[in-house]
Amino acid sequence: MELNYRVLNDEDLIGLIKLNDSLALEALFNRYYQSLCKFIAIHLKDYSKAEELIADLFIKLWDNRSTQEIKSVKAYLFIAAKNMAINYIQRPKTKIDYCEDYESSVELPHTGPNPFDIISSKEAYHKIMQLIWLLPERQREVLLMSRIDDLDKNTIATILGISVRTVETTLYQAVKTLQHIVKTSPNKL
Repeated sequence: MELNYRVLNDEDLIGLIKLNDSLALEALFNRYYQSLCKFIAIHLKDYSKAEELIADLFIKLWDNRSTQEIKSVKAYLFIAAKNMAINYIQRPKTKIDYCEDYESSVELPHTGPNPFDIISSKEAYHKIMQLIWLLPERQREVLLMSRIDDLDKNTIATILGISVRTVETTLYQAVKTLQHIVKTSPNKL
């Protein structure tokens, strides 16, 4: 009988990973990869670098599988991802990094289909993200974790080390601030 990894909870998967089960790691990776990439791409402003760091996170999880004690897998992954992003941002850049930044900023012509709807939705997304970047850091962080990463308030509180009530208040303030920005500056959206 074959084990269905998709139905196992996070803690069961970690237990299997500790027993050197690479399929359990793959299941955990598939479960969290996209949301972790989106989460730190917000901080990095570079999705490909986010993908690289999240891949490294799962490699480290595998390499340290026998020594780590993880109580809440989801919180652990998001906190570790955030720390990796902060460490990446704070480390001094080398010449190679500057070249990579330049290469990623150069836009290559798109040869595939380019429908108007895709362009419009991307433009709207970028405009909304620009407005979100006007928020104070904590409000931005909570709003993005809640609305983009679809994390619940308890998980956000655990990741940020704050109370659930503070998450609720901060989220409310973020929405109100965004509403105020849109009302007072209609040309921003």
